[in-house]
Amino acid sequence: MMMSEDKKKKDEIDKKPETLSEKKANEINFEEKLKETEDKLLRSLAEIENQRRRFEKEIKDAFEFGFFNFAKESLSILDNLQRAKDAIKSDSQLKENKDLDKFIDNINILEKDLVSIFEKNNIKKIEAKGKKFDPNIHQAMTEIEDEKSEAGSVVQEIQQGYMLGERLLRPALVGVAKKKNVKNEEKEEKKSSK
Repeated sequence: MMMSEDKKKKDEIDKKPETLSEKKANEINFEEKLKETEDKLLRSLAEIENQRRRFEKEIKDAFEFGFFNFAKESLSILDNLQRAKDAIKSDSQLKENKDLDKFIDNINILEKDLVSIFEKNNIKKIEAKGKKFDPNIHQAMTEIEDEKSEAGSVVQEIQQGYMLGERLLRPALVGVAKKKNVKNEEKEEKKSSK
């Protein structure tokens, strides 16, 4: 019986209520764990939201990039229509043909339709001629001496440029004005006087 009494006393000691300091320590431990778990949960939710935004942006970029390439390739159609009109107008044999105007009218209709499709899809022509040269949207192909125009302004548009929304689709190929070089003039005068 002695053993069972010893066992009972031991069980009673084990069942004794926690001391005040032990209770506070357990509560602090519990609160720390709760805060840590809450912090982890908030971080996980933020990461999920960030990932959702990244996926949405990637989908949007993939769609726009695919359209970007298609739009860029389509510009050659517009260029070729313009070249065809210019070639037809400059050909002396075709000028004599009475149906030439009808043919050019049909090319103009195709060109207008294509421009309309571009505008509906937020593809806009870059206005270059007479504007200040901007390396972000213009590509200088030549410098042209021009006393009438301000140096650095676009005086010739070799090929039209286009924007897709706020993104450059193709830069405008331009000729930029420069002031006449005095040294070159003097050299030319010396050569002509000899």
